[in-house]
Amino acid sequence: MLSGFMPGSAADETAVSPEGRRTLRRSLLARRRALPAEEWARLSLMIRRLLQDSLPRLAALRVGFCWPRDNEPDLRPLIAHWHRQGDPGFMALLPVVVAADCGLAFRAWSPGVAMTTDRYGIPVPASGAPVLPQALLIPVVGFDAAGFRLGYGGGYFDRTLASLRPRPLAIGVGFELSRLASVHPERHDEPLDLIVTEVGISRCVGSTGSAHRDSG
Repeated sequence: MLSGFMPGSAADETAVSPEGRRTLRRSLLARRRALPAEEWARLSLMIRRLLQDSLPRLAALRVGFCWPRDNEPDLRPLIAHWHRQGDPGFMALLPVVVAADCGLAFRAWSPGVAMTTDRYGIPVPASGAPVLPQALLIPVVGFDAAGFRLGYGGGYFDRTLASLRPRPLAIGVGFELSRLASVHPERHDEPLDLIVTEVGISRCVGSTGSAHRDSG
């Protein structure tokens, strides 16, 4: 079930300046890392169920997702489930950092595939030709109703969304504790199409749209 996004509940004007964004990022990461393991697992399960029930067409697309870090929602069980379903259109993809100032490349992932770690210590497929994603499940450190996200500060997903044609369906994935009244986006920030948290999936008011936007 999709809905319109309700306004954020936590204003944070410190996010206007670069230093303010760094301070906000540290605060939000600390809040997420403090989630008890059982609560993290429970909220991750709720998000996976929402994605499976409300966006069933994802199971037939080339879907980029991220290996969870810093208590991000864990989507791996759902991705593995879609892989087992065997829809010929489905392919799970993991992002690969090509260079610090470039967008991301994506390699196919499946359970048991040979893995290595990137420059940030994140697991990625050890080899494979680049694949163009049709949808991206993008983790958020913070997010707002307009669909702008606060990430880790590297700008990788913003550059990726700005460069890919056709633009994939961009779905932000996070917990309600990451919701903000405004991220105070910068000029280069790319809006998301949808946001999913444990309470629901919502269209973003600032979305630019996508060929696969109405996947549910």
